[in-house]
Amino acid sequence: MRLGNHERKAMDLRTTPVHLGLGSTARPVEGFTWDPEVLRAYSAAVAADGAEGRMVMVFDGDGPGDHEERHPAGDELVVCLSGSVTVTRDMDGEPDQVRLGPGEATVNPAGVWHVVDMNGPASVLAVTAGLGTDHRPRTGTRPADRVGTPSPQETP
Repeated sequence: MRLGNHERKAMDLRTTPVHLGLGSTARPVEGFTWDPEVLRAYSAAVAADGAEGRMVMVFDGDGPGDHEERHPAGDELVVCLSGSVTVTRDMDGEPDQVRLGPGEATVNPAGVWHVVDMNGPASVLAVTAGLGTDHRPRTGTRPADRVGTPSPQETP
């Protein structure tokens, strides 16, 4: 994983997210995967941006999300690009659902557990405050081994 500079070619946000950093920078995250080592390397590479850094990525899918997540460092913007999705947030133990169609968006508040379900084939753009992101299985139980983007205290 490495942060690229001023790409002169088209990027596929499905495989190469872009990191928005301090000073209005936009850098492709080359070699990105959801592997814990790559996530740690990404976190270390963008640590200086702190809570202001954002990851921009497109997700395609079909069906229910398999995990919930929360982003303690800041809000997340979720935009439905195609199809239909339902975003469900855990608001003090009560589900808060928002259904989105193409061009519609919602904001997941910082620190709130949420899941995105795709109602058939769909595509979503997410702008995420990734610092300290945490994941848990859809069942609501915590995983034995933490999965997510390390917080600043956890980065090497």
